[in-house]
Amino acid sequence: MCKLPFSPPTRRPAIPRGIWALGMVSLFMDMSSELIHSLLPVFMVSVLGASFVSVGIIEGLAEGTAMVLKVFSGVLSDYWRKRKLLVVIGYGLAAITKPLFPLASGLSAVFLARFLDRVGKGIRGAPRDALIADLAPPGLRGTCYGLRQTLDTIGAFIGPLLAMVLMALLANDIRMVLWVAVIPALMAVMFLMVGVSEPTPLHSGEADRTLNPRQLTFPRLGRVYWWIVIVGGILTMARFSEAFLVLRAEHAGLTLTFLPLVMVIMSAAYAASAYPSGVFADRKNPRNLLAAGFIILILADVVLALASGVAGVLLGVALWGIHMGLTQGLLATLIAGAAPAEHRGSAFGIFNLVCGVMLFIASLLAGFLWDQFGPSATFLAGAGFTALAFVGLMAHWPMTSTETADSVKKISNA
Repeated sequence: MCKLPFSPPTRRPAIPRGIWALGMVSLFMDMSSELIHSLLPVFMVSVLGASFVSVGIIEGLAEGTAMVLKVFSGVLSDYWRKRKLLVVIGYGLAAITKPLFPLASGLSAVFLARFLDRVGKGIRGAPRDALIADLAPPGLRGTCYGLRQTLDTIGAFIGPLLAMVLMALLANDIRMVLWVAVIPALMAVMFLMVGVSEPTPLHSGEADRTLNPRQLTFPRLGRVYWWIVIVGGILTMARFSEAFLVLRAEHAGLTLTFLPLVMVIMSAAYAASAYPSGVFADRKNPRNLLAAGFIILILADVVLALASGVAGVLLGVALWGIHMGLTQGLLATLIAGAAPAEHRGSAFGIFNLVCGVMLFIASLLAGFLWDQFGPSATFLAGAGFTALAFVGLMAHWPMTSTETADSVKKISNA
């Protein structure tokens, strides 16, 4: 099996201002969103009187909408050559929805707010990821994706922490705490408008081409791209919704007051590992980083399955976060390098759709196993699926042809 042909550059360019700005946008919007999401289920059940079935329907429809829209927004960003416009629309729509949560007087209002928020996420996701690839300097793409992911995840653990502090200071007034979430959402849109400029032409130098919608066909994305989609899909199938991490901590005895700590710990581990992983991916063989991500997910599942107390569960949660940091930015880097520049938005949209569907299936299976056999069965099954995926995917890493070796070299250096 061939090794990655790669010669690291002697001088590394600086990370562009636009990448930093997109990272800050993600930080503030995730801070706002996670502050709301850490309290929204309690708000719907205890304040609005919703059933758990109603909560599940609202979340399922909202996330499903986001998955579908990612494909269309990615295609549109390729066709219009206006990635920033779609990113602004997506983040702007999400910001507009934030006041709707504290104003809600019934489930229909919450559903509308949640639905529009996920529509915004679906619109912005693929164009934003493609825009990062357009802005990233040669040889620094993995670093740029890792930086944005790190800042995004910092916001994801600040949000629940802020929620706990505000609930204590405001005597558990959930509506007042939800109002605070409006502030970072508006800051995110401000950073986007001021700090990010559309690259003209695109970094690849192909922006002047006239794109025919008929060219947006699956075969043009190439064999290497579809192999990466399969890797990402199977890896997502091997894990499930992070809601099961919270349920596992509650099952182990963590009190309701401190349940947001689960997401804080996972996000902290995610943030701490994402940026170094991006730097590593730019300099070394991405196969090794992907293998490490599989192994750590197996360890996380085993620890979560066998833990008898809160400390063990939180260790498993931290390992889960490290696995996310090792793999998510890497997969984005590989997708960006494998897809033609004029089709990156479409490529990210399809990839996100496949992973979203796999996550939905994995979560359904996890819930079934939990109901039938208990939490240990859920996480042991996750470890088993991950082990099978690891063996199969590492054995068939497509490095046996000149075409694939050149493609992976391009991914690392482009």
